[in-house]
Amino acid sequence: MASSEMPDSRPSRRSFLRWLIPALLILVWLIIGGGLGPFAGKLASVSTNDNTAFLPASAESTQVNDQLSRFQDTTEIPAIVIAVRDSGITAADRAYLTEQTQRLQDKEGFASAFSPVIGSEDGKAAEVFIPISTKGEPADTVKTLRDSLANPPNGLEVKVTGPAGQVADLGEAFAGIDGLLLLVAGAVVVLILVVVYRSPILPFVVLISAIFALGLASGAVYFAADQGWLELNGQSQGILFILVFGAATDYALLLVSRFREELMHTADKYTAVRRAWRATIEPVAASAGTVILGVLCLLFSDLNSNRSLGPVAALGIVASFLASMTFLPAALALLGRAAFWPLRPHLVETAETNTDADNTDTNNTKSGATNADFDDATSNTHRFWYAIAQWVATRPRTVWIATLILLVIGASFAPMFKADGIAQTDFFLGDVDSVAGAQLQAQHFDAGAGTPTWILTRADRADEVVAATRGVDGVAQVSVLSSNGEPVVRDGEVAVQATLSDNAESLAAQDTVERIRAKVHAISGADAKVGGTTAVDLDTRTTAIHDRNLIIPIVLIVVLAVLILLLRSILAPVLLLATTVLSFATTLGVAALLFNGPFGFPGADPVVPLFAFVFLVALGIDYNIFLMTRVREESIRHGTRAGIIRGLTSTGGVITSAGVVLAATFAALAVIPLLFLAQVAFLVAFGVLVDTLIVRTLLVPALSLDIGSRIWWPSSLSHKRSEPDEDSGNSVVTGTSAAGGSVS
Repeated sequence: MASSEMPDSRPSRRSFLRWLIPALLILVWLIIGGGLGPFAGKLASVSTNDNTAFLPASAESTQVNDQLSRFQDTTEIPAIVIAVRDSGITAADRAYLTEQTQRLQDKEGFASAFSPVIGSEDGKAAEVFIPISTKGEPADTVKTLRDSLANPPNGLEVKVTGPAGQVADLGEAFAGIDGLLLLVAGAVVVLILVVVYRSPILPFVVLISAIFALGLASGAVYFAADQGWLELNGQSQGILFILVFGAATDYALLLVSRFREELMHTADKYTAVRRAWRATIEPVAASAGTVILGVLCLLFSDLNSNRSLGPVAALGIVASFLASMTFLPAALALLGRAAFWPLRPHLVETAETNTDADNTDTNNTKSGATNADFDDATSNTHRFWYAIAQWVATRPRTVWIATLILLVIGASFAPMFKADGIAQTDFFLGDVDSVAGAQLQAQHFDAGAGTPTWILTRADRADEVVAATRGVDGVAQVSVLSSNGEPVVRDGEVAVQATLSDNAESLAAQDTVERIRAKVHAISGADAKVGGTTAVDLDTRTTAIHDRNLIIPIVLIVVLAVLILLLRSILAPVLLLATTVLSFATTLGVAALLFNGPFGFPGADPVVPLFAFVFLVALGIDYNIFLMTRVREESIRHGTRAGIIRGLTSTGGVITSAGVVLAATFAALAVIPLLFLAQVAFLVAFGVLVDTLIVRTLLVPALSLDIGSRIWWPSSLSHKRSEPDEDSGNSVVTGTSAAGGSVS
């Protein structure tokens, strides 16, 4: 047969490759998900919730803790058994406490030196101090202790508190992270996506993409924590899960929305996927990059817990980006219009419709619609957002002034937000044994008993240090650690233990430690350092305040630099960042009213506004990036006015959906009964909604319309003249295009 008569095998080979590549990508992600997915449930095994592990080596309490091992076994933390009978502790009660605790001596996890049963002065309570080893799982050891005391005599109330009790309760609270939290987050995502897409197929494709991203992120974080490269705690673990679900879904929504749009202008699903991927890769990459750089600013933190969250969150965003930009396009390429069943997008016949657009890469084919087709194709499929865009365009100055006033009113309450720290016993939402036990102990004993504050000082200044400490308000007892009646001296130093009158985990106790430090530091030649559980909490709080004041300005600078590079402008990035900061201030103001009022919260940890700011600025800027990159794309072809209308019309639905999904997933953090996570959940969820529904929908478009093409200053786009079209608000642009050609 002559060569000219041989069948051309290139089309069939090409068709084969078009489905083979997506199939291989899906196979790769199935392997990743199967291999790394189980690590999501193993992260708790490489995490710690001990504050001492998070402080820098320079902290005074850290130095004391390191040196205290010369005087006592610092691998143990106290559990305090507190028993109360309103009519008075009986001999049978004492016998019960002795029998149930002494039988645990020398068992795994317990030390051998238990205290005897100690009665209170009022005769209504008794306590026992039980050292718990930190080498294994303290939470399991405390559970064993609590189980042993689970059936007290009638009328006797028994609780296990102290640092060991709190560690156990924290562990129990975080136990729901890899179960309940994931279940709630997944259910919320599916429910919202079903409403958005009205399809039973697409929501699960997006959910699978998020699950694969979580598997990849969990495997990477587990390896880093196991190698000792970062300190992982329950808070970081919970935020990782939520961040991956939220970010992966957001990126998926943007890609799927553009894919649906492209299916209306081409019959070929592979061409539609390619166009959608090309159109979304830049804003999604910019969004991911902004969040990654934003959270990595936490590396400037002195607290290890804050610093480690940076790379943990960054790994989560990287995994979300990879899954959304590889697995999801592959799945969409194979499913095509079937992904949207039963409401499949129909082909809209226009002059630009092309069933085989493989060789067309002009701006028009990338967007899939011409200027003339805009109202018929895009506005008809986005009627609500087209109406919003037109309404904003008719009165932009009125809209942005009214919106600004509303946000400023909310922001005016921000100074009322209390974030100077809370007592460790206020960390929990609901009733827990360690908190109830601490309250009972405070009623009948010196509340700091069993959890002393330690002072290391030169032996020749010990008497002066003891006298100065004894005179501090809030100190109940002071003594030098002794053995056989003689002070224990190590390297010329002694250890002084002070029992505080307030609970060792309270803010009042931290204030007492500050007063002790002021007194003993003033003693010449004593070289006194103050540590212990309360000092650790104090140093954690003061370090967190320092971190907050340092990192927030760094985040602002980094995000501004990213926006300038992305939008090739200075004025637009400054306005976008300013509106996002205003949105954050409004969120803080509303939160202050609710936290101080109906929610009845005792305050907030200093890292709460820091975490909320980092995530709100980084994630809030995301939606402005999604909007303004589309506006810039449209403005290059049609002018700034038409670009804003087109951008808001095209992205309004998808960005709002993304904001609702992200807010809902962060709100899922509230299922973990910890005050810190509940507050972060509210701040991020509410802030995202404010940013999505008000700032991005009304304030930014209205400001941009009022400023006009100058919004792009100093780029060449700011010099183009736009003449509004009478019918649709579109503009005719004259000048030079981005490619250097004439545009008219």
